[in-house]
Amino acid sequence: MTVKTASLVDQIGDAAGKVWHALHKDGSLSIARLVETVELNRDLVMQAIGWLAREGKLHFTETKRGRLLSLIELSNGNGQV
Repeated sequence: MTVKTASLVDQIGDAAGKVWHALHKDGSLSIARLVETVELNRDLVMQAIGWLAREGKLHFTETKRGRLLSLIELSNGNGQV
């Protein structure tokens, strides 16, 4: 019996979804807090951040304490996100 595991791209895509939902729910988060929130390993979270950044969905803010990530909210044309 062969068990099919998710490809790495699928795992990164799933992680990107979890990261998006965490940022949507909680607002701006540090990378460390994001890793804790989504309960995934840091490498996978960093890959998910790259995925979302490449899609233009993340805003990065530099603070004295580090970098914060938040979602870029886009309107669908009806004034709704």
